[in-house]
Amino acid sequence: MKKIFIAAVAAACVSAAMTSCGGPTPKASLKTDVDTLSYAMGMANSQGLKGYLVDRVGIDTAYMDEFYKGLKEGTDAGDDKAKEAYFAGVMIGQQISNQMIKGIEHELFGNDSTRHLSKKNFLSGFISGVQEGKGKMTLEQAQQLSQIKMQQIRSKNMEKQYGANKAAGEKFLAENAKKEGVKTLPGGVQYRIIKEGKGAIPTDTTRVKVHYEGKTLDGKVFDSSYKRNDPVTLRANQLVKGFSEALTHMPAGSVWEVWIPQEKAYGDRKQGTIDPFSCLNFKIELLEVN
Repeated sequence: MKKIFIAAVAAACVSAAMTSCGGPTPKASLKTDVDTLSYAMGMANSQGLKGYLVDRVGIDTAYMDEFYKGLKEGTDAGDDKAKEAYFAGVMIGQQISNQMIKGIEHELFGNDSTRHLSKKNFLSGFISGVQEGKGKMTLEQAQQLSQIKMQQIRSKNMEKQYGANKAAGEKFLAENAKKEGVKTLPGGVQYRIIKEGKGAIPTDTTRVKVHYEGKTLDGKVFDSSYKRNDPVTLRANQLVKGFSEALTHMPAGSVWEVWIPQEKAYGDRKQGTIDPFSCLNFKIELLEVN
């Protein structure tokens, strides 16, 4: 699960707020050097703030007068600790609502706008975490459970949307396994030898140099080192699991056609133009084993 941090954002907002001028804009008087410096410093420190508010915070420019009002109240609060805590709570609460929760919902449910996290439960857990030791679980348990539940919910949602890909891949592999020349590795990866090499067989940590072309089952090429005329050098285990398994059975100099089950490719993740649960087809040429 992606970690979404708000502390830096909050700090940036506080800093920006404390160095800008309020509004409706107070009338400036530049009678002394200190007055002039104060105005100039206020303006200089506002550089980039409006763009930040629009692009990062999501402020609608039609409501900038409300921003100036809040800015002035925050500045006038001075060192009032109660108001300082309140304004920080408002600021972070808006970050939770507009960024954190929306980001998690998009990761979980994609473009399905009908499904949402429980904002009430999220806030309850958030406050319990800040209170330290008063929640229904420890912070470590919450982190572990978050990852498990995220994966379960996301997988279920992706399977609902892309389950047909999974079924199509399973059907294809079952039929492909019966074809002449096609062999199956213990983990389910299938291959057909185009050219038999005579060199060393890499381990998963060995550096290899390979040419490859990847396709989806409908024949669409999603990546090709051949088209770039640029073979790739990397460790055998730096690729998707099924690709790595094929490499660790290939003698250098070999060229194989390989079919990788979705669970050994990208599984329920969307990767570029590759939809979740897609079975992949590769031509792999193992050029060197280092």
